[in-house]
Amino acid sequence: MRRFIPFLPKRATVPVIRLSGTIGTGARALNDAALAPLIEKAFRARPAAVALAINSPGGSPAQSSLIAARIRRLSEEKGVPVHAFIEDVAASGGYWLATAADHIWADRASIIGSIGVIHAGFGFPEFLARHGIERRVETPGKSKSFADPFRPQTEEDIARIRALLTPMHQIFIDQVQSRRADRLAPGRDFFNADIWLGDEAAFLGLIDGIAHLKPKLMELFGPKVRLVPYGPKRGLLQRFGLSVVDSTLGAVEDRALWAQYGL
Repeated sequence: MRRFIPFLPKRATVPVIRLSGTIGTGARALNDAALAPLIEKAFRARPAAVALAINSPGGSPAQSSLIAARIRRLSEEKGVPVHAFIEDVAASGGYWLATAADHIWADRASIIGSIGVIHAGFGFPEFLARHGIERRVETPGKSKSFADPFRPQTEEDIARIRALLTPMHQIFIDQVQSRRADRLAPGRDFFNADIWLGDEAAFLGLIDGIAHLKPKLMELFGPKVRLVPYGPKRGLLQRFGLSVVDSTLGAVEDRALWAQYGL
């Protein structure tokens, strides 16, 4: 009946975009291509605000940047504020996503930070020889076999990796400073990959306060605010707790990212 009475105040609507999981290009990971339709749809609804429910230990810097940039662009184009709510963890790329918001909130027990980058992999330089397997690789470019896990790592390999990591770390730092510089506590080094719990993160300015999603949005937009969930659709197998394993090593790496934070 309410919709037919034009002089009644309209209920505020806030889409809630769930960003839960590692960030990358895998089938189960958060990435810009998969999230773009959801994010675009959320901002098209002319909402009072958009909320991000974040629970991520990080992952791909490029995908973190692409997702955050899309959220910021739409927020500025549509004039819609964004609030991020951190659940268990927003670390590394997860915190990068949080910086796309105008305001960041967390639980007191949330883990926040890890503003850094890392290159990790596996090496099997003796595995093939031990099993009588000869590997044959030919390439006209000496850099093509860079970081080959089946040959010993060289000092040149390490130098090349560091040459990539240093500017990538600076890109992350630039993102945080562009979004939070006026709120970060002075005289502290936030960029050595440290992590903090919610209370200290709020004190240091990494987040704006301790708050949970529904009560905070009710406080900001009224007790009758309408929260509309947006999240990736799960396939039929996933709905029944099953999934096709796309990569054994990928699953191990995902598990390792979560395990860093005891999750």
